[in-house]
Amino acid sequence: MNNAVYTFPMPQNEPVKSYAVGSKEREEIRLLIAELSAKQIDIPLIIGGKEIRTGNTGNVVMPHNHKHVLATYHKAGAAEVQLAIDAAMTAHKTWSEMPWIERASIVLKAAELIATKYRALLNAATMLGQSKNPFQAEIDAACETIDFLRFNVHYASKIYSDQPANSPGVINRMEYRALEGFVFAISPFNFTAIASNLSMSPVLMGNVTLWKPATTAILSNYYLMKIYEEAGLPAGVINFIPGAGSVIGNVVFASQHFAGVHFTGSTSTFNHFWKSVGANMNTYKSYPRMVGETGGKDFVFVHKSSDYKEVATALTRGAFEYQGQKCSAASRAYVPKSLWADVKTQLIENLNSVKVGDVSDFTNFVNAVIDESSFDNIMSYIETAKKTPEKAQIIFGGTGDKSVGYFIQPTVIEVNDPHFVTMEEEIFGPVLTVFVYEDEKYEETLKLCDSTSPYALTGSIFSRDRSATLKAVELLRYAAGNFYINDKPTGAVVNQQPFGGARGSGTNDKAGSYLNLVRWTNARTIKETLVPPTEYGYPFLEKD
Repeated sequence: MNNAVYTFPMPQNEPVKSYAVGSKEREEIRLLIAELSAKQIDIPLIIGGKEIRTGNTGNVVMPHNHKHVLATYHKAGAAEVQLAIDAAMTAHKTWSEMPWIERASIVLKAAELIATKYRALLNAATMLGQSKNPFQAEIDAACETIDFLRFNVHYASKIYSDQPANSPGVINRMEYRALEGFVFAISPFNFTAIASNLSMSPVLMGNVTLWKPATTAILSNYYLMKIYEEAGLPAGVINFIPGAGSVIGNVVFASQHFAGVHFTGSTSTFNHFWKSVGANMNTYKSYPRMVGETGGKDFVFVHKSSDYKEVATALTRGAFEYQGQKCSAASRAYVPKSLWADVKTQLIENLNSVKVGDVSDFTNFVNAVIDESSFDNIMSYIETAKKTPEKAQIIFGGTGDKSVGYFIQPTVIEVNDPHFVTMEEEIFGPVLTVFVYEDEKYEETLKLCDSTSPYALTGSIFSRDRSATLKAVELLRYAAGNFYINDKPTGAVVNQQPFGGARGSGTNDKAGSYLNLVRWTNARTIKETLVPPTEYGYPFLEKD
């Protein structure tokens, strides 16, 4: 029996490779892009360690070349979802009772496999299936995934070592049990790392999961699942079940073994989950854990003391990297009138040099949005701006073409109405809306920023005036769960900027810190009295 007391030390963040001309990683990723593009794979369900093919299939296509099919995937039906629940519950006892160091070792092996053997494969799959350029794939599929896996092991060490105090004659200890049931993990298309973390953080803490990947990210997610299996993850601990959300959700939320949701996606979907869970509360053994990171309408607020080049750079990167399809992407900006002319000129100069196109051309800064419905939705907002010139003016971009891929030009809209629809609603695309405010209305406009959106995910303040910066920090206290000073509102790093927001943006359980892992434990306090008393009386009962 291994009775060592072991603590995993804090790791370092995974170094980001540059993919510069002449670099080894640049040539390696090009070879993998060509290899994956030249074949079409068949992606099964993986339930209880077995591959299951239902025959009800869908296509995985390149968003930047939507006629090119990368894979076909099999969809889970109600029977397969129940099979996955049964497999998860079969695996639950053995996995939850496995020494946590052994679970951690499997997680760390998965991280090492991604860092070495499968880095290029996972990045290439993310580039092709989710239309990311090499840098965006690297910081996501490689670095952030590795960081989640490695840092979560360290956080687990801290959680398990947190023990209560003892008193004379008494031993107290805290046992961090897995939840009594399975966790339903529903992952989005935009980050391979999030897809990994949604299943693997509960699993590290001894839980079992049903993982429903986004249909538009199945290629990279399937490779993740195969990496976990190679790392030694036992059958049934994670069950990979692509398919329609309504079909899967109906079975999951009706199960007595449902113990929690780990979700990233739209606010409306998460709200629907809460309603479904509420309607089935009498079915469950315990109150389910509801953990979700949802929508955002992220802002950049600019004070008149700012440097216009710094602001323009932050807007270019923050709004248009990965086509604005980051939960944290800059979607609205508040710029003082005295600075706007310079910011506008520099921003347009930046965007004039930005290229849009296929991910295989590494000179393209912007690639395709994820699918046709997303393209149509984004373009509808742009068309609304075009139809209301009295309130909005498109000062850059405003065009899209979906004939080959779902390409939308980076678009900047200037509005005179701070409540114009593109200032308030989540668009999730390469569209930035700017409201120009009077310099003397700084505090008034800060309050406007705080009250405009139902979301509170990310935001930033640009200012060289410390008192103005502090005023923004004060008035925007609840406007963003991740707040940046003199930086774009994107690019959170595990263990540096734990990620999550409140209000309509989710439960703020902070992926990338110990706070998220605590949600996947079910603590039990154990008190042992070494010599129990033999009389019931207390001294105060004695007569004077």
